[in-house]
Amino acid sequence: METMTANHADTDARGDLISYLDFHVAAGVDAALDEQPHDRFAEAESVRADAASQAESATRREPLESRREPLEPRREALEPRSEPAQRDAPSAEEPPLAFRRELPSRDAPAREPPRTYGNAAGAKPGEAADDARARAAQMKTLDELEELLRSFEGCGLRFTAKNLVFADGNPQARVMFVGEAPGADEDRIGKPFMGRSGQLLDRMMAAIGLDRTSAYISNVVPWRPPGNRNPTPQEISICRPFVERQIELANPDILVCLGAPATQTLTGTKDGILKARGRFYPYRLGDGREIRALATLHPAYLLRQPVQKRLAWRDFRMLKSALDGSAAGK
Repeated sequence: METMTANHADTDARGDLISYLDFHVAAGVDAALDEQPHDRFAEAESVRADAASQAESATRREPLESRREPLEPRREALEPRSEPAQRDAPSAEEPPLAFRRELPSRDAPAREPPRTYGNAAGAKPGEAADDARARAAQMKTLDELEELLRSFEGCGLRFTAKNLVFADGNPQARVMFVGEAPGADEDRIGKPFMGRSGQLLDRMMAAIGLDRTSAYISNVVPWRPPGNRNPTPQEISICRPFVERQIELANPDILVCLGAPATQTLTGTKDGILKARGRFYPYRLGDGREIRALATLHPAYLLRQPVQKRLAWRDFRMLKSALDGSAAGK
């Protein structure tokens, strides 16, 4: 009986521990930094107390130092000066020439600091976005663009995300879907729209005869924001050149913007998604060609507001008609 009770207690403790870990994962905690908890507030108070103690000790020592007797004059000052030849001779205590450090000339121009492409914390506002735009324009293929993003460090989200979420589906497809940013499931797998919202998107595409072999899927931001928060305007501005170049290289006939952030970023509209949805916007590619961008509701929003699925169904019927019309015109 006691053995069974102990087993039940162990099972309950293990279940509580798993529930505790699931709570932190859902809250956005991705990694354990230490095995022991730390009271950061107590540590900060300890540092301040040590600094105050050192300052107080220095104040107490100052009167004693001021009462010290002056030192005797240096013996070199009492001895007669040596000859110029001896004065020019190097001292025995002088370091060899090989160990001397030459000071820069005042007239020499200041050395330009190295470019901090990738130093997200130290980059000036707009600098990382300008670098991203210049680098993205040089990429000739989607594979090159993906490799660039894997080494890009100009966005701080790269350091908090587990994986780069670049794209999924067929890059030769006629339609391209662009969402906002990856979630926890996408960050773990490394592909966009892998969770519940992705399953809903798959069903919505299937309703008009599409799947991931006939569509190309991506996001404005390719890294998951911590805790599934919304990307900041600065993070979007840094990642925008990459998704714009991705659209140019994929070269779809129709672009579908899923949700308000993708719609506002790619079309320039300031309207909310409920007002912007159901309309085609002109989208100009880098080569001057203009395609159409359809604004619609994000699947994650539809999971929270199922009654709005009727609006999304209208938008997808418009997408189906546009695809059929463009196919008939070719």
